[in-house]
Amino acid sequence: MNILAIGDVVGPLGCEFVRRHLPAFKKLKGIDLVIANGENSAEGNGVTQESARFLFDSGVDVITTGNHAFRRREALGVYDSMSCLLRPVNYPDGVPGKGVCTMDLGYAQVVVVNLMGVAFMEPLSNPFAAMDKVLEGVGAGKIVVVDFHAEATAEKKAMGFYLDGRVSALFGTHTHVATADECVLPKGTGYITDVGMTGAALSVLGIEPGVAIEKLKKRMPVIHKLAGGPHVMSGAIFAVDEKTGRCLSVERVEVS
Repeated sequence: MNILAIGDVVGPLGCEFVRRHLPAFKKLKGIDLVIANGENSAEGNGVTQESARFLFDSGVDVITTGNHAFRRREALGVYDSMSCLLRPVNYPDGVPGKGVCTMDLGYAQVVVVNLMGVAFMEPLSNPFAAMDKVLEGVGAGKIVVVDFHAEATAEKKAMGFYLDGRVSALFGTHTHVATADECVLPKGTGYITDVGMTGAALSVLGIEPGVAIEKLKKRMPVIHKLAGGPHVMSGAIFAVDEKTGRCLSVERVEVS
C-alpha cells in the first residue's frame, strides 16, 4: 500500500495546484490513500468548508490541521460535518471535531491520527500521553499513520522513536520546509521530520518575501500576502505492508 502525505497546503493557489497535479501523480505512483494538511488552505489562513471540500474533490482522502485549525470562526461547525477533516487529537474535551478517523479501503483499514506538539506551541495535552490513549483504542491489524504538527525538531524526532513499531508512519508538518531525514526506523515505522508545504516556491512559507522581511525587520503588524509564481507540492510516500503494518520504504517527493 502506498500512502501519500502532502505538506501544508497554502491558500487558494496551493489548493488549485493540488487539483491540477494530484490526480495524475496518484496514478503515476500507485497511491492508495492521500493525507494532506489543510490548516492554511483558506484565503488568509485557517480552513473553511469551501477549502476543505475543494481538497476532498481534488483527490485528498483525509485533511489534517494544526494550530490554525480554529483560526476561522466559520469553520467551527465544519469539523463535525466532515468525518475526514481532523483537528489535533490532544485538544481538550468538548472542542468541535475529532483527531482520529479510520479509512476502510476494503483490503485494509488505515487509522489516521492528527497530533500537535507543545514545544513553542499552544499548551495542549501532552502528545505522548495522547498517543498512548489513541493506540489503546486501535484494534489489531490496522495501519496507523500520524501527522505530528509540531515546531521543534527534537519533539518530532522523539515522538518518532517513541512510536517506532507502534504505528506504520509518522510525518511532521507545520514548518513548511521539507527535511531530508526520511527513513524507516529500527522497528518498522516510516518517519520524516517535515514533509514541507504546497505553495509558492519563491516565498517565505508561502508568503511574499517582502511582507515577511518587513514583519521580521520592523516587528510591526503586516497583512500576510500569499506569494504567486511557480508552485510546488511537497510530501512523502510511505510504502506499507498491509499484513504487518510495517513501513517498507519512505520516498520524499516534490511536484513542480
